[in-house]
Amino acid sequence: MAVVRETSLPGVGVKHDFQTEDGREVGVLVHRDGRRDIVMYDADDPDRCSARMTFSPADTRTLGELLGTSRVTEAVGAVQQEIEGLAIEWITVEPGSPAVDHTIGDGMYRTQTGSSIVAVLRNETPIPAPGPEFGLLVHDVIVAVGTVEGLASMRALIEPA
Repeated sequence: MAVVRETSLPGVGVKHDFQTEDGREVGVLVHRDGRRDIVMYDADDPDRCSARMTFSPADTRTLGELLGTSRVTEAVGAVQQEIEGLAIEWITVEPGSPAVDHTIGDGMYRTQTGSSIVAVLRNETPIPAPGPEFGLLVHDVIVAVGTVEGLASMRALIEPA
């Protein structure tokens, strides 16, 4: 895997650059609002951009799925293999879910399933370690850790009937 260089751009976001196997320089600019610019640098002048495409957050997710596994997903997979019995699940709170407009504590998810909600993604913003008073909204994405069975139970509690 190529080495990825990261550059913080104050007020803009973070730029990630790497060199492809055929020697071309490619960059991904991650804007603070979630947009991504993919840039190709000129082969003769690596400081000059020869092509650029901008992707919305939704387009970025679609492209990521089409391209395959991310480095983060690979790392999570490695951790899952190292810790037998551990699984991670992303559960979207859909309209009609019994979790909508209720707190994590109201759902008693850990008590009922043995699995823990370790983060929530709300409008592309990660909220790590939400407490029991944290209220869930439609389209929140819950990141939970537990056994496969416990996570299946949690999904059953959160999905609409």
